Amino acid sequence: MNYLSIEGLTKSFGDRIIFEDLTFGINQGQKVAIVAKNGAGKTTLLRCITGVESFDEGRIIFRNDLRVAFMEQNESLNPENTILEEVFSHDLPELKAIQSYNHALLTNDEKLIANAFEKITEHHAWGTEAKVKQILSILKLNDTSQKIRTLSGGQKKRVALAKVLIADPDFLILDEPTNHLDLDMIEWLEEYLSKSSATILMVTHDRYFLEVVCDTILELEDKTIYKYKGNFSYYLQKKAERQEQLQATITKAKNQFRKELEWMRRQPKARGTKQKARIDAFFETKKTAKQRIDSDEIDIPVKMKRLGNKILELHNVSKSFNDTKILDRFTYTFKRKERLGIVGDNGVGKSSFLNLILGKEKTDSGKIIVGDTVVFGYYNQEQLEVDEPDKKVIDIIRDIAEFIPLEKGRQLSASQFLEKFLFPREMHYNFVRKLSGGEKRRLKLMTVLMKNPNFLILDEPTNDLDIFVMSVLEDYLRNFQGCLIVVSHDRYFMDKMVDHLFVFEGKGNIKDITGNYTKYRKLKLEEARKNKQNNQSTPNKSTVKKEKEKTKLSYKEKREFEQLEKDLEALEKEKTTLTTVLYSGDATNEELMKAGQRLKIVVELIDEKTDRWLELSEFI
Repeated sequence: MNYLSIEGLTKSFGDRIIFEDLTFGINQGQKVAIVAKNGAGKTTLLRCITGVESFDEGRIIFRNDLRVAFMEQNESLNPENTILEEVFSHDLPELKAIQSYNHALLTNDEKLIANAFEKITEHHAWGTEAKVKQILSILKLNDTSQKIRTLSGGQKKRVALAKVLIADPDFLILDEPTNHLDLDMIEWLEEYLSKSSATILMVTHDRYFLEVVCDTILELEDKTIYKYKGNFSYYLQKKAERQEQLQATITKAKNQFRKELEWMRRQPKARGTKQKARIDAFFETKKTAKQRIDSDEIDIPVKMKRLGNKILELHNVSKSFNDTKILDRFTYTFKRKERLGIVGDNGVGKSSFLNLILGKEKTDSGKIIVGDTVVFGYYNQEQLEVDEPDKKVIDIIRDIAEFIPLEKGRQLSASQFLEKFLFPREMHYNFVRKLSGGEKRRLKLMTVLMKNPNFLILDEPTNDLDIFVMSVLEDYLRNFQGCLIVVSHDRYFMDKMVDHLFVFEGKGNIKDITGNYTKYRKLKLEEARKNKQNNQSTPNKSTVKKEKEKTKLSYKEKREFEQLEKDLEALEKEKTTLTTVLYSGDATNEELMKAGQRLKIVVELIDEKTDRWLELSEFI
């Protein structure tokens, strides 16, 4: 059943065409993601679809009586509402019934309570009330009496997300839903949307999210739409195949163009008698031959100052802000080629830790020693600041240097450096203020890297960057020979970039875990299961008696326990193999589909068998 039809949609800003003659449809139950490079028009397309933005030509048709909810990238919330008022600000009878019931409880009016109780029952809204509480709790919006105007940007983003989820729409449209969410929230949202029966259209740069949630990818490129019916791995393979075919067509057109050009250059008198069809074909061939396929590669052999023996040392460092303890007598010595990831809930002090290292904050006690050879490069979450409104892209680079020194005495001009960073020549003299959010972040990242640091500190570097830029940034960082610290909620990025983690647990506690984010997550799940078992409510007397009697495993349970260990080891190996297949780029379409389906089953089996293993291990 078709839920949305887009026919011949065209949108331009002045003389710049954003997209042209887009035609596609979305059916009931589909989970669709739009991917594109920064500035290609993803957000503009969503705003046109939802009626927030006008368009030049075409038609947008939703199926009648659909409940549609849209979460914008920049939240449009009423600043005078409380959190609870804002998330309930839908014209939906079940939400109004719950709101009336909560109000009646506050007034303690029995008649109002009875009426509201009947309304909730009439609209079958008791489950909705439980759902509201669960969503607000997961998104850590516990004080629902707070005014929207008092919230941070991250909190407003979570309110906007809660608002659309609570609406329980038939068609859910999300623009960057994972921004400003911590890792636990992202994983919860991933599971929630995977199980949801809603039809979903989203823009996201989270590659794990695209892999797990989406079954269709729409790529917005060259002002048109390419549709891939599969998840992110399938899209990558099919895009590569499409580019190979296009390259073959371009090569063929170039050869043909050379032959036809010679024919076209004959005497002017002869050209007057040429066949019109052949002349038209010549210009079509010329157009095809001039096409380019961007390689999306950053290859910058920067000249980096060599790190000495002493790099960065923290000795018994303590730091608090009012009653919030960030560090408590923390000691650590950084080594060469350190690749550290930092994770933890929002507000536990990750950014403050970076500011201490950089000398932007003073320690309460202890000392931080920075080696003489260390050159920090710091990329933070703030937008690129431009001191003049008419500043152009190339001016940002030239303000730092006209030429960038490279290895072996070579150098790059400002223009060449911009091209290496995927800014084509036609963009060099664009006003910075006209760039998209992702393009500004990419430009800011350039200003950090071009100073040739040997100790990079990246605070949420992937926010607002498209998946293509993230991929080439990963290639650059893999070849980076200095030290690297990354704070990120991008799980895929963390898995590829770091080899150990600082886990900020709050109250000054920092745990150092060897391995990437996936390993940390597995350890955390095991710990949560054990805590859940330890914190179970006191059982009744008969259960206590039964548990006291059971002090060891039966023969059958021992055999089961041994088999579980073998099964889990085999499943973990299979999971690694399947993940390698999915991200290798060498697998066929059929192999990718089979691997994706099997991986889902394997992950469920691992969870199931781990639960049973933990249960039996209590008696080993």
